[in-house]
Amino acid sequence: MKTKASNFDKEFDEGDSIIEHLDLSKSRRPAEEQKRINMEIPVWMLAALDREAKRLGVTRQSVIKIWLAERLQAGQ
Repeated sequence: MKTKASNFDKEFDEGDSIIEHLDLSKSRRPAEEQKRINMEIPVWMLAALDREAKRLGVTRQSVIKIWLAERLQAGQ
C-alpha cells in the first residue's frame, strides 16, 4: 500500500506502526553481515559459558557475542 511521504512522516512521528509501508524483502543491516568462524576453547571455559547462558536464558553463542561486543565497545 503506497502512502504519501507526509502521511508516512506523520504516522512515524505519532508512534504508529509504519511497517506496512515498507518493503523488507531486500532490507539488510549495514555492518551486521555475518561470517562463520571456528575456534577451539578449553572444556572448562565451555562449561562456564554454558552455565552463564543457562543463567541468562540465552544460547552460548549469544553470550559470546554479547561479551565480545561489550569488550570491543569498551576499547573504543
